[in-house]
Amino acid sequence: MQRYVIVGNGVAGVTAAQSIVRTDPAAEVHIFGEEPYPYYQRPRLWEFLAGEIEQQTLYFRSIEWYAAKGIQVHLGAQVTALDSAEHRLTLADGGSIHYDRLLLATGAQPFVPPLAGADKDGVFTLRTLDDARAMKAYASEVRSAVVIGCGLLGLETARALLSLGLGVSMIESAPHLLPRQLDAEGAQVLQARLEVMGLHFLTDGATEAILGNRHAMGVRLEDGRVVEGELVLISTGIRSRVELAREAGLEVNRGLIVDEQLRTSTADVYAAGDVAEFEGIVYGIIPAATEQAHVAAANMVADSSATYKGTVPATTLKIVGIDLTSLGDATAMGDGVVVLRQMDLTTGVYRRLALRDGKIVGAILLGDTQNVRPLKQLIATGRDVSAYSDRLLDENLDLEALAQ
Repeated sequence: MQRYVIVGNGVAGVTAAQSIVRTDPAAEVHIFGEEPYPYYQRPRLWEFLAGEIEQQTLYFRSIEWYAAKGIQVHLGAQVTALDSAEHRLTLADGGSIHYDRLLLATGAQPFVPPLAGADKDGVFTLRTLDDARAMKAYASEVRSAVVIGCGLLGLETARALLSLGLGVSMIESAPHLLPRQLDAEGAQVLQARLEVMGLHFLTDGATEAILGNRHAMGVRLEDGRVVEGELVLISTGIRSRVELAREAGLEVNRGLIVDEQLRTSTADVYAAGDVAEFEGIVYGIIPAATEQAHVAAANMVADSSATYKGTVPATTLKIVGIDLTSLGDATAMGDGVVVLRQMDLTTGVYRRLALRDGKIVGAILLGDTQNVRPLKQLIATGRDVSAYSDRLLDENLDLEALAQ
């Protein structure tokens, strides 16, 4: 009987565990998670923060469910060392466990830039359930908040703080919101809709320091502007948690380097999710984590049985009825790129397609989700659509049929 051990209780780790027991029902599968909670849906933490759902709703399955499936989940269990030569992990409590195949799904942690005052009371990052619980308690005692970083997480958390009755200001160092998912025109449409809800934005704003004595009272930007707020959320991206792998001598760059079987540089050790770096990319998105988990699990059970070819970047945002989907190289520009766009500030609808060599390479759909599936398919397959290029944004064109 093979023993499969997974370090990390997030979406990649849990998906891989389920995939392993489906493929190899006799397998012995262990998941080690640092947090005291069973796997929960991290993208919904902002809903918990807003008071829209209870903590229990975040949990995907009960501990009993995993046990019934033959998956042994160890909570509050930190892995401190990996000895790949001995196929052994050491735990913080002094215990150890031997593995036949190991999956590192250690995820990522929030990136906190070197800001003066980042250690003050009232300064938060949002990555874990405990982060959300602490922020929720603190938010009940204050009236205003500043969010540093207008990415997907920053916008969703700002909406949660707004719903708790706080005045919310948002600071973005780039010239416009969501620079990875939107071009300037699309960002203009989104910002207009968010401002109607009550959010305030400062773009081109690099944060220099968090103000206040012991408690945060606001932030100062490098250009001297001051933004007041008693709660400060730093939402400036993530960094892969590669410490365990690095100390074990595995090959690490920004993430833990993997090949197309999701194998690391060491035999019988695989990686998936936010910790994994494939062909220079750490995706940091859930679709990639689940795809990588399935491929890693397949190869852990039967070597070279599955291949990972990368993930078409796809991100979605939903804030009070605003749907945004960003696909592929969504903001592609420059030589050889043809851009098609439709923009309506009154309805808040924005559509943008980027084509290269007659193929769709990226799409932005704001306030309109009806063609997400066929566009994702067309980007993935690289189908030549040059014969339809002048009609691709025409509502009468059947993109579903074109994608077949």
